[in-house]
Amino acid sequence: MPNKLNNLESYRIFLYTARTGNFTKAAEILHVTQPSVSYAIKQLEDSFGVKLFDRGSKGVKLTIEGKALLDYIEQSFHLIERGERKLLELANLHGGDLRIGASGPIIKHILLPYIDKFHAEHPNVRIRLQQSKTNEISKQLKEENIDLGFVHLPFDDQELAIQPLMSIQDCFLVGEAYKELAVDAVSVRELLKLPLLLPTAGSSTRLFVEQWLAGHGIYKEPDIELTSTEMIIEFAQRGYGTAFLTRRFAQQELNNGTLFEVKLTEALPSRAIGVVTRKDATLPACSSIFLKEVMDQ
Repeated sequence: MPNKLNNLESYRIFLYTARTGNFTKAAEILHVTQPSVSYAIKQLEDSFGVKLFDRGSKGVKLTIEGKALLDYIEQSFHLIERGERKLLELANLHGGDLRIGASGPIIKHILLPYIDKFHAEHPNVRIRLQQSKTNEISKQLKEENIDLGFVHLPFDDQELAIQPLMSIQDCFLVGEAYKELAVDAVSVRELLKLPLLLPTAGSSTRLFVEQWLAGHGIYKEPDIELTSTEMIIEFAQRGYGTAFLTRRFAQQELNNGTLFEVKLTEALPSRAIGVVTRKDATLPACSSIFLKEVMDQ
């Protein structure tokens, strides 16, 4: 049985001795002494119980057994060299995957400029982006399908690490048909005499507004439930009622006057968007650099 204590350096010495056919030349290349090379080769031979080299006055020559071993050693070191090159590529962002999960509005209104910049600077990194709700992002992180999750806070999961990213403010919005409601402050009860437009059940925004309304003793089923912020904006603009949205996600429509923010007599608390990662797990180089760019905003 071969000695299991044979180490990588012994095989490296064997490889260069085979390539040069000379103990002294191998020692010079590897920056070790010639006796160290002789000793390593003898240790290998003793561990296998076979001669690997025939010694001669002009150098050494592989035996049949030595040639058989060399075939595998060359393949092994070739794989190691490929692995080292791949590792350097990943460290220098010449390859690898940037794996992100976030909701559609967070992607569009917050992450997209950073993704554009990252893609322009690191075109060889594969962008893998999953549009998901918070509960799905949590699952994808735990299953190691993504490395970064961007979610609405509060978010609680003992298996994941959470960092706040930015504050956001929600609001109620109406279109041209109800813009008179945006002139003076109104109570939320008065406002909700209008049809209510909300995201579908299960979203963090839906849960937040329902809890806030319940805190004011208000329980109202939405009249229209839609899966995307864009569709909620569209229906609000067309006069179907009042929509609950993050102000930042409707800023363009507020600026161009197709939506109007309703001022409430009750204060709406601010929320935050955060970054979620696996606890005690080192982020891949691409994800780490992308996260730093987003956090340094």
